Amino acid sequence: MDLSYSADDDAFRAEVRAWLGDHLAGEWAGLRGVGGPGREHEAFDERKAWNQHLAAHGWTCLGWPTEHGGRDLSLLQQVIFHEEYARAEAPARVNHLGEELLGPTLIAFGTPAQQERFLAPIVAVEELWAQGYSEPNAGSDLAAVQTKARLDGDQWVIDGQKVWTSNAHQSDWVFVIARTEPGSQRHHGLSFLLVPLDQEGVEVRPIEQLTGGSEFNEVFFTGARTDADLVVGEPGKGWGVAMGLLGLERGVSVLGQVVGFAREHEGVVALAKENGSWDDPVLRDRLLTLRVELEVMRSQALRGLALVGRGEDSAAGGGAGSIFKLVWAGWHKKLGEVAMAVAGAGGLRTAGAPYELDGWQRLFLFSRADTIYGGSDEIQRTILAERVLGLPREARG
Repeated sequence: MDLSYSADDDAFRAEVRAWLGDHLAGEWAGLRGVGGPGREHEAFDERKAWNQHLAAHGWTCLGWPTEHGGRDLSLLQQVIFHEEYARAEAPARVNHLGEELLGPTLIAFGTPAQQERFLAPIVAVEELWAQGYSEPNAGSDLAAVQTKARLDGDQWVIDGQKVWTSNAHQSDWVFVIARTEPGSQRHHGLSFLLVPLDQEGVEVRPIEQLTGGSEFNEVFFTGARTDADLVVGEPGKGWGVAMGLLGLERGVSVLGQVVGFAREHEGVVALAKENGSWDDPVLRDRLLTLRVELEVMRSQALRGLALVGRGEDSAAGGGAGSIFKLVWAGWHKKLGEVAMAVAGAGGLRTAGAPYELDGWQRLFLFSRADTIYGGSDEIQRTILAERVLGLPREARG
C-alpha cells in the first residue's frame, strides 16, 4: 500500500483543518482539550452535543460504506482526519465504541434488520455503546467468561457480572459476550448479544479511579433481558464475532492517538524548559529519546495499518495490532514517569484540596493502566508467541 499523500489527500487535510478551525469556535471553543483517558467525566453532555454536531456535518463513521451512512473514505484520509482532530485539540469523542467497534462488526456480521436498527443511531451519535467483555475472573482471558444467557421464549435472559466497562454509566446499550451453552468451556458456546442498559435487571456501579474520575464501571445482570434476534452471528458462535471486533480495536484512530502523545510530550518539554530541568542532561536525554521513539511508533503504526489493509496481517490474530499496543502502552507509561521527574517535588502535591490533580499528575496515574486495559502486555505477548511465531501454547489450568 502506498503511504504517500496524494493531491486529493492534501486537499482533504486542508478541508478538515479549515472545518475544525471554523467550528471549534464560539460555543464550542471552551471544549478544546477537554476529555480523554482519565478525564472522560469532563463536560460529557457538551462533548456529546459536539459529536452530534460532527455527525450533522458528515464527520462521523468516515470509513463506513456509504450505504450504511459513512463516507467510504480511504485509510489515509481516515488517518488524516484523526491526526487533524488531535492537532486541533478537539474534545475527546464519546462514540468510539459504537463508531469504531460495534458498527463495523454489525456491518461484517450483523443481519440486515440489526444494521437497519442500530447503524443510523451510531452515525448520528443518538445511542452510545459500552463493551461487556471483561469479568472479575476473565479480564484479558476472554474465553474464561462466565456470564450466562438462556432463551426464554422470544428473549435472552442474562445473569452475571462485567467489570472495567468503560462509560457504561453514560451508555444506552452494551454488547455482551455470554455463555449460552450450559457446560461449554473456553471459546465454545459463547454468544455476542446486544443488551439495553436502561432496564430493571441491569445495575451499573461506577469505579472511582486514582485520577478522581469514574469512567470504568461494574455492570451486574440479574435476569436482564434482550430480544432473541439481538444475537450477532449464530448463537454459540460468538467467539468469532468477538475476535473480529477486537481486530478493529486498534484501527486508524491510533494515529490520532500518536498526535495526542506528541502534544503531551511537547508539554512536558515546555515544562522542563520553564522550570530548568531541561538543563539536566539525563532528563533531556530521556525526553529526546521519547521523541525519537514516538516518530518510529508513528511509522510502524502506518506500516501495520497498511499490512492489515492489504490482508497481509490479522489484527485480531495479533501481528501489527498487538505489537503496536505493546509499544504505545509502554511509551506512554514512560512519558508519565518522565513528567513526574520533570515536575520534581512539586509533582507530589495536589493542585488543590481535597484531591485536585494537575494534568501531569493525571497523566502519570492513568498511564499506570495503559499496559493493562485493551489487552494486557502479558496477553499481547502470548498472542504474538502462539499465533504469530507459532511457539507452543501456554499451559492453562
